[in-house]
Amino acid sequence: MSDPRDAASANLTRKGRATQTRIVEVAAALMFERGVAETSTLDVQKAAGISASQLYHYFSDKKALVHAVVTHQTEAVIAAQSSMLAQLDSIEGLEAWRDAVVEMQQRERCQGGCPIGTLSSELADIDPDARAMLAAGFSRWEDAIRRGLRAMQERGELNPDADVESLALATLAAVQGGLLLTQARRDTIALNTVLTAIIDRIRCETSQPG
Repeated sequence: MSDPRDAASANLTRKGRATQTRIVEVAAALMFERGVAETSTLDVQKAAGISASQLYHYFSDKKALVHAVVTHQTEAVIAAQSSMLAQLDSIEGLEAWRDAVVEMQQRERCQGGCPIGTLSSELADIDPDARAMLAAGFSRWEDAIRRGLRAMQERGELNPDADVESLALATLAAVQGGLLLTQARRDTIALNTVLTAIIDRIRCETSQPG
């Protein structure tokens, strides 16, 4: 699905694009902190220091703004992990990713959960377009995991009959479930435990000792 900002952005000046980006960043921060339902367009206007006419110049309504936030948060989540996701082609790379995800949550004091996971819990049942965008974002995350596992398999480090598709999906599900429990429990024990468990499962498909 195309970025909902693309058509509008095409005719914007550099200053206009900067303003539009700032509005989305402000809205994303507010929605992450308060939730989508509890964030009004007036809240965004006040926080961004803009008028209603400015906001609606860039976004036709709140739904359009929310869709832009979904795109923004998806890109932010993937970008924050990009270097690690590119190195998920070894047990060591998977362990480094696990440690980084846990450390990131510790720095955030276990608050907020996954930005796109949180948006999914709010929007999946009420906004089909947002749900599709979020599902596509999760697919990008899963694809990165799959590529790493596939590279291990192609090098002969992962058993040729290992189900890479299922392992990648299970890894994504593990991190999402772990992040949710981290948010609820305010500790990273579950997150570390479940990611260690899935890495151990992957290790069972290799010749690498535990």
